[in-house]
Amino acid sequence: MKTGDIQQTLIQNLRDAGCEPALIRCFLQCRERGETEYLLQLLDRHRRELLDVLHREQRRIDCLDYLVYQIKKEGRPPR
Repeated sequence: MKTGDIQQTLIQNLRDAGCEPALIRCFLQCRERGETEYLLQLLDRHRRELLDVLHREQRRIDCLDYLVYQIKKEGRPPR
């Protein structure tokens, strides 16, 4: 695989992972400078941000599930 192809694959992977253009630019610059440890830190930080969003949304889903459960249990909406 050519260098340009590898870079395009990396960019697409970062986009697919929800990375903003600024993060992608930073990632590519650090990669060019060989700053592997910092690259890993960038990816880890983004991963933690995604997990935070996931957990927040899961709590919201849990709240809705509980409300549905209560409505079905009582046969009418709670007051």
